[in-house]
Amino acid sequence: MLTAKTCSCFGHLEVEITDGLRNRTEKAVEEAVKDGVRVFLFGGRSDFDDLVYEIVTQIKEREGRSDIQRIFCFPLDSQLRKPPRWYQQKEYEDRICPVKRIDWWYTAIYYRNCAMIDESDLVLFYAEARENSGAYKAYQYAVRAHKKLLNFAEKT
Repeated sequence: MLTAKTCSCFGHLEVEITDGLRNRTEKAVEEAVKDGVRVFLFGGRSDFDDLVYEIVTQIKEREGRSDIQRIFCFPLDSQLRKPPRWYQQKEYEDRICPVKRIDWWYTAIYYRNCAMIDESDLVLFYAEARENSGAYKAYQYAVRAHKKLLNFAEKT
C-alpha cells in the first residue's frame, strides 16, 4: 500500500491531444500536486498516459520536485524481469506489479488497473463510453469505487 497521496491515469490507446486537452490536463495535474499528490501511477499504453507523464515530468523538473514519483505498473510479474516489446523506457522512479498470480493478458490488465485505482486518491481519465474499452471499464470501476476522478473525454 502506498503512503503518499496517489494519482493514476487511464486513456484509450489513441487520443487526439489538442491544446484544450493539454491545458485542462496541466491544470488538473498542477492542482493535484498542490493538493499533496506525490505518486503518479502509469500503465503506459495510451496517448493520454504519455500526456500525463510529460506534464508530471515537466512539473518535477521545473519545480525541482524530487518528492514526486512516477511509477510504471506492469500487469504481469514476469514483465518486471523482462519488459515486453511495447514497454517504453522512460525515467520512472520505480516499476511495480500491483496484482499477482494472474496470467491471462487481458484479465491481468483489468485487475492491474483496478489495483491502481484502489491505491489512488485521484484518477485522471480520457475514457469515452466505448464497449470493450479497457479505459472505459477502468472508469466504470472507479465510479463504483467512489473515487475522486476527472474524465477529460467528457465535454465541459
